[in-house]
Amino acid sequence: MRLTPQVPVKIVVFTKLLTLKRAFFGNNLAIFPLANHYIDQSPMNHPYSWIEDSLKTLHRANWYRRVKTIQGRGGAVIELEGRSLLNFASNDYLGLAADERMIAAAIAATQRYGTGSTGSRLLSGHRDLHRDLELAIASFKNSEDAIVFSSGYLANLGTITCLVGQKDLILGDQYNHSSLKNGAKLSGATVKEYRHNSLEDLENQLLAHRHHYRHCLLLTDTVFSMDGDICPLAGILALAEIYNCMVLVDEAHATGVMGENGTGCVEYCGCQGRELIQMGTLSKALGSLGGYVTGNAKIIDFIRNRAATWIYTTGLSPADTAAARMALEIIRLEPERRQRLHQNINFVKSKLNNLNILPSEAAILCLPVANPGQALELSQKLLEKGIFAPAIRPPTVPTSRLRFTAMATHSLAHLEVLVQSIGESFST
Repeated sequence: MRLTPQVPVKIVVFTKLLTLKRAFFGNNLAIFPLANHYIDQSPMNHPYSWIEDSLKTLHRANWYRRVKTIQGRGGAVIELEGRSLLNFASNDYLGLAADERMIAAAIAATQRYGTGSTGSRLLSGHRDLHRDLELAIASFKNSEDAIVFSSGYLANLGTITCLVGQKDLILGDQYNHSSLKNGAKLSGATVKEYRHNSLEDLENQLLAHRHHYRHCLLLTDTVFSMDGDICPLAGILALAEIYNCMVLVDEAHATGVMGENGTGCVEYCGCQGRELIQMGTLSKALGSLGGYVTGNAKIIDFIRNRAATWIYTTGLSPADTAAARMALEIIRLEPERRQRLHQNINFVKSKLNNLNILPSEAAILCLPVANPGQALELSQKLLEKGIFAPAIRPPTVPTSRLRFTAMATHSLAHLEVLVQSIGESFST
């Protein structure tokens, strides 16, 4: 039986009087002294009035965001608000989102299963293609099992909150993705950050705090999405073994990109077979939608039974599931896509070595700038030259920058235009 919370009698009586008054007398409160006592006409009585002031503050700080509408398919070249532009803002690193085989797989799945999975995976939303995708991911990542979520953000929130609680400790890199940080906060565990990629600071914090807590979870991106650099994974795993910690790594920007077989930074760093939990997305190099978590079979079974963002969320759509499965097959069959991507990355890096580009081995290249206003100005200059590379500003990052992402489908001509346009924009 659902219990109804008890509302104070005074509030119930007042609410009914006010409803009757407004029905018969409009908003003239003079005839109801009781209403005048409880209703203050000051701005504090309008619960949404603060929003306008906050929006003005965002404008003044150059933090305000607006969406830009892309017409048609994404790719190396896009149509944006009536203009043809070279796209250096996409996470579609292998250029699979518009691949005809991906589209055909999505169409076939929709024709067979319909447009939606119709419920949570534990009720009416589980299909054979969901499990087929999970087994394919587990094989791809050299793990015992995998579980697929409806987004990467949900994968991190659900996994973190079911692994640790109030008696536990989380240590995370200060530049971790928002989903890792918010998952840590929601877990109820004590959360501490260590300096970016600093094994020394991580160990110091483990020495100071680990013994006070039941469990400890170490969190890090492998490729940092707004910097492009890579975590010191081997060192983190070594510390985890010494201090008896779990490790969860976010491979969102490494899956399909890093490693000889494109499986991510765990492979790239030579850490296959080590005890850890790997999370990643299906929405970047794989060109679809969704998130996944891989690990040993018991961990995945536990997540399946405890992760609220999986249990209480509609399953991934048939179209997205089938497209992601096809992407894994293309990655396996066409390693030349990944090779071409890294050729493009290395070309751009070699041409921009005179600029203060942030260190990166991934498809993300960043040029720091002084402030949000300058970032917006430089982004606009590039847009005028036919380059789409939006400014990245606080609070997304601590300092402003321009972020460029390479794709396997960029031609040499595209890259040369980018390099020339950056040089001209930064010299003026």
